[in-house]
Amino acid sequence: MISSFDVKDKALADQGQLRIEWAAQSMPVVREITERFAKEKPLKGLRIAACLHVTTETGYLMMALKAGGADVTICASNPLSTQDDVAAALVVHYDIPTFAIKGEDNKTYYSHIEAVLDTRDSKPMMTMDDGADLVTMLHQKRKNQLPEILGGTEETTTGVVRLQSMAKEGVLAYPIIAVNEALTKHLFDNRYGTGQSTIDGIIRATNRLLAGLNFVVAGYGWCGKGLAMRARGMGSRVIVTEINPLKALEAAMDGFEVLPMDKAASLGDIFCTVTGNKSVLRKEHFEKMKGGAILSNSGHFNVEIDIPALEGLSVKQRKIREFVAEYTMRDGRKINLLGEGRLINLAAAEGHPSSVMDLSFANQALSAEYMLINAKKLQKKVYDVPEEIDRRIAAMKLKHLDMTIDKLTPEQEKYMASWNEGT
Repeated sequence: MISSFDVKDKALADQGQLRIEWAAQSMPVVREITERFAKEKPLKGLRIAACLHVTTETGYLMMALKAGGADVTICASNPLSTQDDVAAALVVHYDIPTFAIKGEDNKTYYSHIEAVLDTRDSKPMMTMDDGADLVTMLHQKRKNQLPEILGGTEETTTGVVRLQSMAKEGVLAYPIIAVNEALTKHLFDNRYGTGQSTIDGIIRATNRLLAGLNFVVAGYGWCGKGLAMRARGMGSRVIVTEINPLKALEAAMDGFEVLPMDKAASLGDIFCTVTGNKSVLRKEHFEKMKGGAILSNSGHFNVEIDIPALEGLSVKQRKIREFVAEYTMRDGRKINLLGEGRLINLAAAEGHPSSVMDLSFANQALSAEYMLINAKKLQKKVYDVPEEIDRRIAAMKLKHLDMTIDKLTPEQEKYMASWNEGT
């Protein structure tokens, strides 16, 4: 077994292995890619440093990359998202250097990121990030390693925004594929995965009945759409807040009430931020909230809720449930913060269902293969997943669902390619 790792308890490895096997049953596309990788070894000799949520599905992705010949190391991309049994299984059963402990402090979190850049004395050639903390670490503190990096991939919206900013400023040192922008990722993972898993996390943390409550969704991107849809399905009255007039109009046309947060603050029973921005819920909103209000976040970083402001307004704080911190205001109102303001679907629950991560991680695996082949041709900027890969993954998923679709006839192909055949 490897000697370089930092996990909570190796004794949890057998439990983690079983949970990875359970997830794998709902990930047939990644399984098919793994089988091809094992035969062809397209990633042979590639050293990958991954900074992802260490969950059962991620564990299966690591196995796929290793089957393809890659030398993989992994750390957590969020201090509260690690599943400790999975981390142990990756070390004990799959010989993958893993640095992740659920609840790790900030210092440990960043030391783990540095660890994946040093493991086995083999510097990474590719990064696989979720939030761009790994890429940022390389650009700020490990610039000497940048010439060795061929390229990378990025999993989530927040990371893509950061990377695009780096590219715009001309500081991004290598090409990165934005896995988040694949249609098979954000149409399904962000909408259906985030929608279901966020509700799951809120319910596990609180055991509250959602029916009849006012549920405020901050942000109506793909994650917000999925969350609003699921909250309505649970019987909540859903209020959407937005800064984009197009998305606000879409929310209204989808049947949701649209209000500014200044007005929604006094109405909401449960709030969930999914914007990718900071201080979406802040002092002036806390001052208007009703007693018993529940605050949660499903955006990548814990900056969407202004926690210092909440602490400043409170006279008493206590942990009332495992993932619930109760803040008592000067007037006696109690406001409840879930999961330290971090991703509630991973802090209090298990993250996205395996069947949607099957699509996301198929994109990760095939994008890594594509990057290895094409890195020298690419510029130092952020690229979308090639459409051919996106469509191939969708076709593979349909196949495993035993679904078939139509094909254009020769006549239809000719018609679609012409301009002179009209009425």
